[in-house]
Amino acid sequence: MARIPDAFIDELLARTDIVEVIGARVPLKRQGKEYAARCPFHDERSASFTVSPTKQFYHCFGCGAHGTALGFLMQYERLEFLDAVEELARRAGMEVPRDTAQRHANPETRDLYGAMEAAASFFRSQLLRSDKARAYVERRGIAPEIVERYAIGYAPDSYSALREALGSDPRRLHLLERGGLFSKNDKGHLYDKFRDRLMFPIHDRRGRVIAFGGRVIDPEDAPKYLNSPETPLFHKGRELYGLWQARQTNPTLARLIVVEGYMDVVALAQYGVTQAVATLGTATTADHAELLFRNAPDVYFCFDGDRAGRSAAWKALESVLPRMKDGRQAFFLFLPEGEDPDSLIRKEGVDGFEERLRTATPLSEFFYTSLTAAVNLATLDGKARLAERCKPYLAQIPDGAFADLMRQRLAELTGLAATPAAPPPPARPPTRRAFTPSQKPSLVRTAITHLVQHPGFARDLHPPYRFAQLRQPGIDLLAELVVLLRERPELSTGALLEHFADRPEQAVLQKLALLDLPGETRDLRAEFLDAIAQLDRLVIQQRLEELQQQQREGGLDEAGKQELRALLQARLQR
Repeated sequence: MARIPDAFIDELLARTDIVEVIGARVPLKRQGKEYAARCPFHDERSASFTVSPTKQFYHCFGCGAHGTALGFLMQYERLEFLDAVEELARRAGMEVPRDTAQRHANPETRDLYGAMEAAASFFRSQLLRSDKARAYVERRGIAPEIVERYAIGYAPDSYSALREALGSDPRRLHLLERGGLFSKNDKGHLYDKFRDRLMFPIHDRRGRVIAFGGRVIDPEDAPKYLNSPETPLFHKGRELYGLWQARQTNPTLARLIVVEGYMDVVALAQYGVTQAVATLGTATTADHAELLFRNAPDVYFCFDGDRAGRSAAWKALESVLPRMKDGRQAFFLFLPEGEDPDSLIRKEGVDGFEERLRTATPLSEFFYTSLTAAVNLATLDGKARLAERCKPYLAQIPDGAFADLMRQRLAELTGLAATPAAPPPPARPPTRRAFTPSQKPSLVRTAITHLVQHPGFARDLHPPYRFAQLRQPGIDLLAELVVLLRERPELSTGALLEHFADRPEQAVLQKLALLDLPGETRDLRAEFLDAIAQLDRLVIQQRLEELQQQQREGGLDEAGKQELRALLQARLQR
C-alpha cells in the first residue's frame, strides 16, 4: 500500500495551526505561552490538557493523550488516518497526492462512495425535470439556495428509473444494492427502493453521501419518511442529518438543535436557523449524544409535547446525562400540539422560534419534573422513592459542578443530605520538570531535549558530525535527529514526534518535549551547541583511550603512534 509522502505530511502540519483546529472543538484558555482546557478525552475537574502553538502539539497530564493536529482529529473525530489528512488538507487548501489517496482507499468502499454520489446526482437532475416535485418544493417555500445547500433531489415514480439510469453495469448494480438503494421482491428481482419522494442525501463528516432519506409528496402515501437501511457506509445510530451543512455554514457551532425530520432541518435553514440536525428515524443514541456535544456545547432537543414526545425526550436525556461535563448544557423544547419546527417557524417567524428556545426546559428541570410526577413528596416514603429513582442516574454524571448541583437539588427535594462526590486529589502543578543541578542530565539527553523543543537548532550543525562516533546510549538517536532536521528544517516539535509514531523512541521524545527549559532562545541555543562541543571532545578522549590501550598491548603501528602524539599535543594546547 502506498504511503503519503513524509514531505506532504510535514508541509501539511507546517500549514496547520493546532490551536485553531483544537479551539474549534474544545474551549481553550490562554495560559502564558500555551493554551489549556479540560481534557476532551477523559472526565476531570482541572484543566490538565495543554496545547502549545510553538511546539504544535497537545498533551494531557491527566490521561497522557498527546499528538499533533492530525492525531487530535483522529482521536477526537474518530477519523481514520487518511480521513484526518484529507480534513486538514481541505482546511489548508492542499490536495492529498491523488495516487496516494487512491491507493490508501479500499477499492470497494471507494467505489461505493462513488455510486452513492452518482445516485445523488441522478436525484438532483430528476428534481429539475419533474413539474410535480418542483411545485412541491415551491409550495413548501424552499429557496433554490437551500435546495442546493442540502442537495435535495427527487426519486421518480418508477420501479426502475434509478436502476436503468445507473445500474446497467453489473458491478454498479451490485454497489447500488449494497448502498441500500434497491429492494428485492419475492422472486429476487431488484426494484428502486425510493419512488415518488423528495430525496435528502445524508452526508458523513467529510461531506460524502452515505445514505438517503425520502419524504412523500402526496399526503396519502406512507410511510411519511423512508430512510436507507444500514449499510457498510451508513449506521443510523451514529449519524445526524444536516450536521455537515451546519458545520460548513457555521465556523463555530455554539448550539445544535435536534429536530425530527429532514423538512424541519431544511425549513429552519430557510429562515436562517442553520444549526438544526435530525436523527435518522431512531431515538437519540449515546453515539448521537457524543457527536452532538463534540460539535457544540449547547444542545436543544425539539419534541412534540404529547406522551410520545416526552418519552423520546427522556430517552435523549438518558443518552446525554453521562456526557454532561461542565460547560455543556442540554435543553428540551416541547412543541404545541399539532406543530413541528417547520410549521412553527413559518407561523411565528425566527423571533418567535428563538424566544421558544430561550425559554426551553433545562435538562435538570426536565429530569426532576419527570421523576417527581408520580411521587408524593409530602411523605417520607415518597421522598425515599425519589432518592432511589435518582441515584442510578446521578451516578452517571461526570464529576463537576453540574453533578454537585444535581445532588444538591435532590437534597432540597427530599431533605436528605447530598452525598458528596469523592473529593478530588490535591491540586498539584503539571508534571513538567526543569533541569536542576541535582538531576544532572547527560550531555546526550540535554542535546536531544533541546533539539526536540527547538528543531531549528539543528541548522547550526554541519557534517561530518564527530559526536556520532561516540559510544554512548542515545547517540544514535541524537545523530538521527540531527540528520532528519537538517534534511527537513521546517519540522515543528509536533511534526517531529509524528515522525517517530509507532517507534519506541516516541515515548522518550514525548517526555523530553514536555520538560520546562527556562531561558531565552539564544541562551538555550548556546547550551545546545556547548553540549555538542563537549560530545565532540569526548570523541577525542574516546579515541585517545583506544590508542593508549593498543600501545599498552604492543599493537600500535606507526600511523597509530603519530595519531596518538597529535591527539596528546592537541589536548595539551587546549
